Amino acid sequence: MLWACKNYDGDVISDMLASANGSLAMMTSVLVSPQGYFEYEAAHGTVQKHYYKHLAGEKTSTNSMALIFAWTGCLQKRAELDGTPEVGEFARKVEAAALETVESGIMTGDLMLVADPDPKNRRVYTEDFIDHIKQNLEKKL
Repeated sequence: MLWACKNYDGDVISDMLASANGSLAMMTSVLVSPQGYFEYEAAHGTVQKHYYKHLAGEKTSTNSMALIFAWTGCLQKRAELDGTPEVGEFARKVEAAALETVESGIMTGDLMLVADPDPKNRRVYTEDFIDHIKQNLEKKL
């Protein structure tokens, strides 16, 4: 009963599982209504403290993966509904570029804490992380 009162759609439990297994910022949710409407979202509460640091002019190391995958999920669904496969293909390329970035050892601080120690792993700030994804995406376009 307490769980149901706290968050009806179950995000509390899924957020707890994601946090316990590495990084909450790696989790997205896809919610589907009985009428067939879709909502793609990043996990809740992942960047509030980073946002305030950003407003204060401080550098942050925010993991953007969940937000990127929420957007690409939306793009893929939109491509399906609109019959625009090129939009879906673009979304898949964005996802591949993001994964390639992390797999190459370029990560935000939260991922560095759970990654295997490897000399090639490099912690970057938010903007640098997104810039690396952009570079990998440009190779795919």
